[in-house]
Amino acid sequence: MDIVRVFDASYARALAHEVEGQGFFDAFYRRFLEGSTEVAEKFRGIDMDRQQAMLKKSFYHLISLYAASHDGDYLARVAIRHNRAHLDIRPALYDRWLEAMMATLREYDPECGDEEELAWRLVMAPGIAYMKFHYDREAPVGDRDAEDDAFDG
Repeated sequence: MDIVRVFDASYARALAHEVEGQGFFDAFYRRFLEGSTEVAEKFRGIDMDRQQAMLKKSFYHLISLYAASHDGDYLARVAIRHNRAHLDIRPALYDRWLEAMMATLREYDPECGDEEELAWRLVMAPGIAYMKFHYDREAPVGDRDAEDDAFDG
């Protein structure tokens, strides 16, 4: 299986598809928030339009981590922003995030099967591991100076 090819094709189909007038990322957030009171609490008072824009940008960086095996400054800042000392996004919530993403994928990619789901899981796995790893860290591994500018945007 060509993981990147399968993922890319599935991603394009999912983004092109609407269900009841709702796009992929709208449906993902609805599912993610409705699936857990803890998640809903984390998002209380958040501008969801801005949050979706940030998710799309973060999603690109998660994909890039898989494709390029390089974390980059943006993902490092996001990881620290989500750690225990800041937003306190527990590692288990990333598993919930992934399961909400997979349920949304199955709804939005009309061709989604085992191959597509596996491709998504493999592409997302390094980024999720990265975020979980940084939960108890004060700065990105390999960049102790990044803590000072972790909240630039």
